[in-house]
Order: sequence, then structure tokens, then C-alpha cells
Amino acid sequence: MTTSGGMRERTQWTRGLGAPLRAFLRTESGSAGVLVAAIAAALIWANVDTASYDAVWRTDFSVRFGAMGITEDLRTWINSGLMTLFFLVVGLEARREFDLGDLRDRRRFLLPSAAGLVGMLIPVLIYLAVTHGGPGAHGWGIAMSTDTALALGLLALVGRGVPDSIRVFLLTVFVVDDLVALLVIAVVYSEDIAMMPLLIAGAAFGVWLLLRTFGVRSAFSYAVVGLVLWAAMLASGVDPVVAGLAMGLTAVAYTPVRENLEAASGLFKLFREQPTPELARTAARGLTQTLSPNDRLQRIYHPWSSYVIVPLFGLANAGIAIDGSFLSRAFTSPVTWGVILGYLIGKPVAVVGVSALLTAATGGRVRPTVGWAAVLGSGTIAGIGFTVSLLIAALAFEGPELAEAKIGVLTAAAGASLITWAVFRATRMLAPQRRARAMLGDTEELIDLIPAVDPERDHVRGPQDASVTVVEYGDFQCPYCGQAEPAVRDLITDTDLRYVWRHLPLPDVHPQARLAAEAAEAAASQGKFWEFHDLLPAHQDHLKIMDLLRYADQLGLDTNRFHDELMDHRHAPRVTDDVDSADLSGVSGTPTFFINGSRHYGAYDIVTLKQAVKTARVRAGLARIPQPAHEEETA
Repeated sequence: MTTSGGMRERTQWTRGLGAPLRAFLRTESGSAGVLVAAIAAALIWANVDTASYDAVWRTDFSVRFGAMGITEDLRTWINSGLMTLFFLVVGLEARREFDLGDLRDRRRFLLPSAAGLVGMLIPVLIYLAVTHGGPGAHGWGIAMSTDTALALGLLALVGRGVPDSIRVFLLTVFVVDDLVALLVIAVVYSEDIAMMPLLIAGAAFGVWLLLRTFGVRSAFSYAVVGLVLWAAMLASGVDPVVAGLAMGLTAVAYTPVRENLEAASGLFKLFREQPTPELARTAARGLTQTLSPNDRLQRIYHPWSSYVIVPLFGLANAGIAIDGSFLSRAFTSPVTWGVILGYLIGKPVAVVGVSALLTAATGGRVRPTVGWAAVLGSGTIAGIGFTVSLLIAALAFEGPELAEAKIGVLTAAAGASLITWAVFRATRMLAPQRRARAMLGDTEELIDLIPAVDPERDHVRGPQDASVTVVEYGDFQCPYCGQAEPAVRDLITDTDLRYVWRHLPLPDVHPQARLAAEAAEAAASQGKFWEFHDLLPAHQDHLKIMDLLRYADQLGLDTNRFHDELMDHRHAPRVTDDVDSADLSGVSGTPTFFINGSRHYGAYDIVTLKQAVKTARVRAGLARIPQPAHEEETA
């Protein structure tokens, strides 16, 4: 592997699951540009040749199995077919957030869920007030749902430099958004419901749950049951995208178990010794099975959802023929203004209002995980509704009202982006300390490191009262730990930082790693852990017993004592303790860093690590400084 794009690789028992949200954020933010391009292409196409745009998406497409078959137009295949996979990914992300993300602390679900629900209710009430119960009132669902993918992508553009925690807060708040929106589609916007197909769909979902319960891993079995479920939902009159969400929510997420990873390494070694097709399949299957069902499905469907399905949905649905007469009619239509005001006023009022009320009502025990400027920016960017909004619009309206709803959604998205840019621009003009508090807040981050650093036990470098503690789980034979070493050396020149090394030898891939870790502990017993530690990165290919004895002699250690302790494995329990702490902390590869107890995800080059340390120091400083009441109100 190379690290030219920033050091991200690590020697792994298997791929670390990563922060439950970080990989998701990178995919969604990157795909936003593709989606915007698809929307622009749809608008251009619809205005250059409206007839061909409508004709293409109204083209019938049939799938038949003997006498049975399904015939729908191309737009329906996208909206109710491919979008089922999009909502499968939504369900997967929601489940992963509950199992491994911030919502694993269930107390943290209260504020986001309340803000998400009220963030749907208030826009709906505004929409109904504007439409006055007229013919457009039936489209109230259009104004309720945030397109999280597009919002995250545009936030990356209009809120350059905002911390990842703000994007995480936005996603966490609206994790319930798509879930509730799909329930609304199923209950409100499904007509002529047929009970027999619905019962078949229920039975198919029951079979799906049984497959999950009994640990069946056959992809073919799930595919067959999933297709039956989808087809039955389509025949029932309930939009089948609900099936995707339900299936995604059943896929559990967990970090790989060390024993399973070591077993997978053993299978790979067998393949190295006997490279036969059968052993290749066995090794590949063993590696894949170490991952959770959630992670396996995310790997398959998330890139397709983000870069193909959603942009294709935008291309098929965003086209509107725009001229002067249409604009004058649309911008005097209650439907258009109901959507615009619902998003641009309802969303920020709901997010900020719920956050403030819950903070006040609980005396600060329940409060946002970011600062108030970030809460406001999250509320304003939540005014971007696209995917679910257009889906509901297509179910609720036809003809002019559908076009008016679409222009309302697109206008609201542009307005939300502009307002969000203004919020973060104004925040950047604040004094540094107030800007930090406004963006980051003072909520303690969840601690991932178990157990906490103990100076009496851990190997600590730097001042004990430092505001930032960096813990590295490393393997002395790991090439990526060696690549990270220059960044670590640069970090420890910081006089307000302490650095901690914990052993994570991976003997299944690095045969001398365990012996090297015990040798470092033998050196520690003679007071020279760090001197021995600093020698090894330059000698990763020479870690046999005679090499280690030579290094001990070079450092002036008592080599007889060193040799005896090494041969007796006297320090093996100490190394095992570190490995056990890695298991408890969810570490699956080396190097892995924790900064003030929170796991660092992403690259480990010096620029990235220093930025993470800087953010942690700001947070630590905010936690130590009491905030005046008047400042809290104005922040």
C-alpha cells in the first residue's frame, strides 16, 4: 500500500469499522457534486427539449417470468425500485449509529430525535397554514424531510473549515428524518392498498428476520426474499422503498472480534502455502465473515447509492420547463411558498428551538453536542430537501402543482445554502475563544479509550498536566507504525502534550512483534523503555532475539538480565494487558490513535494529527473555563 494521499493505511486484524459516521460523511459529501450536476442536467434537458425529457422517463420497462411480470415506466423503476436501495443504505446507517455511533449512548438520542421530529412538524404546519386547506394541502409531506446527503455535501462547500462534529450533529439530528418520512409515505401517500400482497410482504419480512436470527450468510437467500418483499409491497399499493429501510434496520453493526480475525489470518496463510482456488475462496469467505452484516452491505450498496442511484433520481425528477409565465405563476402559488417557508423558517426554528428548550428544561444535562452557531447552521442547512421531497411530490401531485412543488424545493435548497454560508461567515468573525465555543460547544465527547491512561502503569512521555493526551496502539514490526513515527516525533515536541504507547502486537501478520513488545518491557524494567522504543522503527526487519540483545547492549542495559526476562516471558502479562485494552477500545489495527480518550479516525500525517490535537486542546480549554451567562445567551 502507498500513503501518497495522506497516511491512512494500517496493519489490521481486518479493516477497522471506522467511526460509524466518518466514512459515510466522506461518501455523501463527495457525491453531492455529482447530484448537483445531475439536477443541473435535468433542468437544462427539460428546458431544451421538454418532450424528449418526459418521453424518456415515461418509457415502459417490463420484467417478466413466464406469465408473471411487472411493467412500469422508467421513472417509477427509479423512484420505487432503485430508491429502495437508497433507503436500504439509510436504514444501515441508522442501525450503525445506534450500535456504534454517538447514539450508542441512548441519552444522546433524546435531543436529536426531538429536533428531528419537530423539524418535520413545524414545516408541515407552516405549509398547511400557507396553503389554507386548498387543493395543494395534500402535499404537506413535501416540506418535512431534509436531504441529508445533499445537505452534507453543500455544508462542505458553504461551511468550509467547520469541524467534523458539526456534520456528525447534522446527521444525528436527521437520522430520524428519513425514517419518519417513509412511514408517512406508507400511511398517507399510498392508495388502494391491497391486503393480500401486504400480508405476503409481511411474511417475506418475517422470513428475512428468521434468516438474520439464525445467522444465514447466503447472499442468494437474502436476495430472493428481498425481491419477493419488494414485489409484494409494490403490488400492495404501499411504496416499496419502505422495504429497503426495514431491511437496513435489521443489519447489526459491530467491530470484528480478535479471535475471528486471527482465524481469518490463518486461512490466508494456508492459501499462501497452497494457492489453490478452493483455499482462495475459503480465505476470502473467512475474511468477509469477520465483518458485520451492516459493514458488508454498506461496502456493496453505499457507493452505488451515492454516486449512481441518487444522481439518477435527480436526473429523472428535477427537470422543470421554466419560463417567465411559469415563474410568475409558481411564485404566487401557495404550494411553492408553503415549501419554501416550511424549509427556510420551519427547519431552523425547530432545530434551534428544541435544542434551547431541552437544554433549559434539563438544566444542561441534555444539550447539543456542538455550539449554538453550529446548531443554527445545522438548522439552516436542514432546509435542503430533495430526495424524499420530490418522491412525495410525485406521489401527491401531477401537472402544474408538481412543477410548483419542485421549484419550491429547489428554491429552498438554494436559499438554505446561502443562509448557512452567512451563519458560518458571521461566526468566523467572532473572537477566537467565542468562535470556538460557538462552533464546538462544551459537551464532553464520548470516551472510547478503555481503560483511561494511568501514569503508574502506562508508558507516558510529556508533562502529566498536559491539556492533550495522545495514545497510540502500535506494533513494532508494523510498517505503517514506522511511517507514522516522524509525525509522532513532531507531535511530542509540543510542550502541552503527553504521548502514551500501548502494545498491540499482531503475531499472525508480524511474527516478531510480540517478542519485540516484551523486549521493550524488559528495557522498561531497567528504566529505558523510551530509548528502546525509539530504536525499533528503524530496525523493523531485524527483531529476532539476537537483534534485540544487540540493541539492549547498545543502550547499556544488563544484557544477562534482559535475556533471562525475555526467555522467561516475564513481561508477557503486561503486553497482554495492553492487547486486552485494545479489544475493549474497539481497536482492530495499527497504528490507532486516541486523542483525549476519543478515537482519531482518518489520516495520521502530521498535519491531520496536529489539527486533531488543536481541536482537542480547544475543547479542553472550553471545559476548564466557566462560561458567563450573558455569553452563553449571545453565543
